[in-house]
Amino acid sequence: MVSRIYTGVLSGLNTHKVVAEVDMNNSLPCVVIVGLPDAAVSEAKERVRSAIKNSGYAFPPKKITVNLAPADIRKEGSLYDLPIAVGILSLDGVVNSEKTEDYAFIGELSLDGSLRGVTGVLPLVSGLKDLGFKKIIVPFENVKEAALISDIDVFGAKHLVDVVNHFSDNPEEHKPLKKTVIDINEYMKVEKSKFDFDFKDVKGQLKAKKAMEIAAAGGHNVLMSGSPGSGKTLLAKCFSSILPPPTPQEAIELTKIYSVAGLIDKEHPLITKRPFRTVHHTASAIGIIGGGSNPKPGEITLAHRGVLFFDEIVEFPRNVLEVLRQPLEDSEIVISRVQTSIKYPADFIFIGAMNPCPCGYLGDKEKECTCSEFQIQRYRAKISGPLLDRIDIQIEVPRLKAEELIDKNFKSESSEEIRSRVIHAREVQYNRYKNEDILTNSELTPSLIKIYCKLDEASENILKMAGKKFNISGRGYDRILKLARTIADLDSSADIKTAHVSQALQYRNFVENK
Repeated sequence: MVSRIYTGVLSGLNTHKVVAEVDMNNSLPCVVIVGLPDAAVSEAKERVRSAIKNSGYAFPPKKITVNLAPADIRKEGSLYDLPIAVGILSLDGVVNSEKTEDYAFIGELSLDGSLRGVTGVLPLVSGLKDLGFKKIIVPFENVKEAALISDIDVFGAKHLVDVVNHFSDNPEEHKPLKKTVIDINEYMKVEKSKFDFDFKDVKGQLKAKKAMEIAAAGGHNVLMSGSPGSGKTLLAKCFSSILPPPTPQEAIELTKIYSVAGLIDKEHPLITKRPFRTVHHTASAIGIIGGGSNPKPGEITLAHRGVLFFDEIVEFPRNVLEVLRQPLEDSEIVISRVQTSIKYPADFIFIGAMNPCPCGYLGDKEKECTCSEFQIQRYRAKISGPLLDRIDIQIEVPRLKAEELIDKNFKSESSEEIRSRVIHAREVQYNRYKNEDILTNSELTPSLIKIYCKLDEASENILKMAGKKFNISGRGYDRILKLARTIADLDSSADIKTAHVSQALQYRNFVENK
């Protein structure tokens, strides 16, 4: 007789059903696990043996064969401990196997039988629900995370005994686990005061602030160039405070990513703020895009639906910068290995900051630049033309004068005021693209640009003249049109006008004139 207990395996963020098939026969006592297990899965036999014995049950003195089917998908991690243990106990008559048919099981066992939390529970539960499962048992540590998925009954267990008692036929021992229900709207309530940086504290830099507003409204990438201390890093850190809060669907999507990476808070598992990922220039290409023997999300995926910030971007190795080209264009990353190919989402807003030259003072009105023309060209050449072409907004951030810095009476718009305009522009885009499977202007494809970014004759003439003067590429034309569309949305204009095109061209002036 063979018992069959259901669980799942992750491939990226996708879930495949796994059946833990357990068989016993009268032979030399041992446990054999097959089905492409990794070291952690193979070691499950020792954890399961001790957990069953220390929970007060007899471990069968027989040869036990465990097959994790399908056998052509690699199984990794410790989440198979619980389904294997339940399979063994069901064959031994401790658990009624008929009652487990509607359930899926996830969990790592301690040697004393208690259940430990595992990573990747949210995408696993979501995938198992899509595969038709209605009930699932997870470690109590993961129960709040798992309960974020609706339309599936989630039960949290602290010990193997709790799981056995849940299925017990003995009325005295039968103690059903309590179903956990979570209202996702309670988690979505975020206090506005939690942002550490606010645009009201940024002095001057009106053009840069407007550029940040446009970038937030349309999901556009930004590159800032300016002297040391001009405020580039502060502007980038304030950027998160003007982004609209994630929708419940986006919050679930983000939490799935952070669950796989093992970066969520077990008590408050839902990610309710858009991520802001700052990358140090010593980061490797694998750290940026993700990878490993079992490819995990990299920084570009952890920044999904949020911001990826590269400070002093020219200090990054060129090969690291070049890996950004494909994700910036496609909003996803495909990690290919010999045995597998995994796709992760990577729809982020890229913000880069750099000095205009090695000494940092090219074009500065207060301090003279000491760099030669060759040094400046070599310095800027660290960022390739194709990468620059994918950055919609490229602006100079000049250093403030002393009187501007010490002005105690300065007033500036708060992030809350700017965010209200950004949210309005996002709502306009949402209604416009609700049938197009995109959310922002930055996601427009060439075919959609023809539909939603139509220009009048005067605007076309301005764009033609700019193209000839600045040698704008085909991709550059598309980026300018997307930018003009966002500026028009912020202006509450249904049509793109000459003023919107002219303003969009100004935000690419620094690079096109290099």
